[in-house]
Amino acid sequence: MTRYIRRTAFFCLLLLAALLLNAARIQVIEADSLDKNPANRRDTVARYSQPRGNILVGGKTVTGSKDTGQQLRYERTYTQGPLYAPVTGYASQTYGTTLLENAEDDVLSGTASTLAPLPFWNEITRSRQPGGQVSTTINASIQRAGYEGLAGRRGAVAAVEPSSGKILALVSSPSYDPGQLSGTGRSVTGAWSRLNGESDQPMLDRAIRQTYPPGSAFKIVTAAAALDSRTVTDPGAPTGIPEPYVLPGTDTTLPNEAEGCGNASLEYAITWSCNTVMAGLGVRTGLSGMVDTVEKFGFNDTGITIPSGVAASHFDTRMSDDQLALSSIGQYDTRATPLQMAMVASAVANGGDLKYPYLVGRILASDGDVESRTNERTYARAMNPATAQQLRRMMVDVVEEGTGTSAAIDGATVGGKTGTAQHGVGNSGTPYAWFIAWAQADNAVRPAVAVAVVVEDAEADRADISGGGDAAPIARAVMEEALGD
Repeated sequence: MTRYIRRTAFFCLLLLAALLLNAARIQVIEADSLDKNPANRRDTVARYSQPRGNILVGGKTVTGSKDTGQQLRYERTYTQGPLYAPVTGYASQTYGTTLLENAEDDVLSGTASTLAPLPFWNEITRSRQPGGQVSTTINASIQRAGYEGLAGRRGAVAAVEPSSGKILALVSSPSYDPGQLSGTGRSVTGAWSRLNGESDQPMLDRAIRQTYPPGSAFKIVTAAAALDSRTVTDPGAPTGIPEPYVLPGTDTTLPNEAEGCGNASLEYAITWSCNTVMAGLGVRTGLSGMVDTVEKFGFNDTGITIPSGVAASHFDTRMSDDQLALSSIGQYDTRATPLQMAMVASAVANGGDLKYPYLVGRILASDGDVESRTNERTYARAMNPATAQQLRRMMVDVVEEGTGTSAAIDGATVGGKTGTAQHGVGNSGTPYAWFIAWAQADNAVRPAVAVAVVVEDAEADRADISGGGDAAPIARAVMEEALGD
């Protein structure tokens, strides 16, 4: 009898061990796959069971949460949604997250380990804390100046603080209200279809996710390469580059819209935007010299995050000399985001030291305690300090007497560069108007802001769109706000 009891007890013990092993398998080994199973709504319900943490601009919230009383209880709301959409992105119960809402989702949703009271607390308890807050570096008045300056026209504005890399403005126009995508149901799917169907692409973040031919604004990069490589040793001396300039290996001549470009100096070529001189200097510098310089500015870097991902700006690393000539004046296959071109102006303004751009200054707990801060860091020494000083003077000449006079500001030193970038088959498309610039108050020790503006207007005539006429006044408004803070 005792023998049978022992066997039964042993068998029950085996069953208990099997149950424990199976429970461990489900809860530990298969937990991740079960969590990600589309049929499992537990995590989704938990995600929206509490208010989402907020995104801050200047210490004030530009987001919120609305209690719907539904199973997915809290929906995201946005204050001045179109103004800040290129910064926040959207957080949708139907379509997921983008931009800061995506890059800082663990903080905003309360799952970040830094928000937990103890290490590994969230992982062990499978819980989430109240959503943290993301404090941005955006300056509200500078953001609004860029947004109102574009006035609904297609284009973008990016502004950074040269000495730190803080992003002060990211504007994309036309914009949209991300709150229209927050919840579920027909209104959300209808808004999604409408926004995606619009030809102006309002959900495209043109400031960091769209690349454009930078045109003559890129000549600042070419000038930096020519000076650093000692291709040019005296910016005021004639370059010996003729007008017209025949593209190497071809019968094609490169035109100038400016006068007096034949054998002009680098200083004159920047001030009046001579295509021939800058194309010739790019060829003289050579492909390796150009590539070395452009990559110090951030071109061809596919890993830039702010923390939202930034589209890589492009400069070909394999080209014939005629292609290099065109690339050196911002044409051919050269492409840049507005943020990238703001980085170019920033490097000049900051003595050649290019700071890594960043959009999030601090991460805060729900009660306002600081969990982390973003440390300033150098991206690269984009050019020699002496080269930066020479380019600063040339950019000031552009504003004081050249193509960018509409960007001048009383009581401040302003350096700029216009750009009118052709595109389309045979350059038949309406050119994009560019202006990159920096500004320093007369009583300040360092520049307050570097900015890039691009305006694309499919309705404008060729003669009505230019960097100096269209983009420079917007840049001036942005810089005036930065100088006033």
